Amino acid sequence: MSSTIRLFSAISLIMFLILLITTSTPASAATEKATFAGGCFWCMEAPFDKLAGVISVTAGYSGGQTRNPTYEEVSAGGTGHAEVVQIVFDPSKTSYSKLLDVFWRNIDPTVKDRQFCDSGNQYRSAVFFHGESQKQAALQSRAALEKNKPFKGAIVTEITAASEFYPAEEYHQHYYKKNPLRYKYYRSSCGRDRRLNELWGSAAGH
Repeated sequence: MSSTIRLFSAISLIMFLILLITTSTPASAATEKATFAGGCFWCMEAPFDKLAGVISVTAGYSGGQTRNPTYEEVSAGGTGHAEVVQIVFDPSKTSYSKLLDVFWRNIDPTVKDRQFCDSGNQYRSAVFFHGESQKQAALQSRAALEKNKPFKGAIVTEITAASEFYPAEEYHQHYYKKNPLRYKYYRSSCGRDRRLNELWGSAAGH
């Protein structure tokens, strides 16, 4: 084999390997996760579903000790878990800071172990951060909110490291789409929108 043919073969092999590496890189490498607790997880899916750059929103449980908890166990209290939503998003299309803004304006950050008509530690509000950058962003976001909040109450929402996330049962996923009438009735009877309007005015999330 001549040196020219050997050189051509080597170049072809290198180009093939580069092409193989580039095309086999998983798309998920460019995504991030965010996890928030804001009371009933039915009401926390819709605000994030609307955002460009959000790939998925999953209702579930996190922050507790019980492995593979059921809805009945979490809602009864005692598992340590909160009802949460876990968001997979593309940071090139929406920022974690934007997700934090949406989160704050869809909760009542002034109450402990309660959100609207639901009471108990399982309905606490919390930011479960994934990594140091999210931790710092969440702390800065809360500090900025303390300075510019449109309400008087102190912010008691916890900011803590994310732990194991357990997806909720299928019938809970995107409940607001599957059962729109029941969802609207629950949201109204729970006083969620009324309280959000009291806290945030025109900036309230819905």
